[in-house]
Amino acid sequence: MRLDLFLKLSRLCPRRSIAQQLCDAGFVLLNGRAAKSAHAVKETDVITVRHRHRETTVRVTSVPAGRNVSRQAANEMIDLIAERDLPADI
Repeated sequence: MRLDLFLKLSRLCPRRSIAQQLCDAGFVLLNGRAAKSAHAVKETDVITVRHRHRETTVRVTSVPAGRNVSRQAANEMIDLIAERDLPADI
């Protein structure tokens, strides 16, 4: 499954277009490296997403087969490893 679609389905990003923009800007790391939005995601991958003032790191526990995922299933797709606030730029 594509990285941008996985970010949308796991609810780490609200829309696929935002996930693509974050990947293009280099704010999404897959196993410690910047990843393009079309990169394939598999189980045990570690994804780090940087938003404006927050950085979230998760481990992929399962990859869905379809494009529709319930909220409960979305929470079961990832394990939260770390979440931290980033310093605000003045």
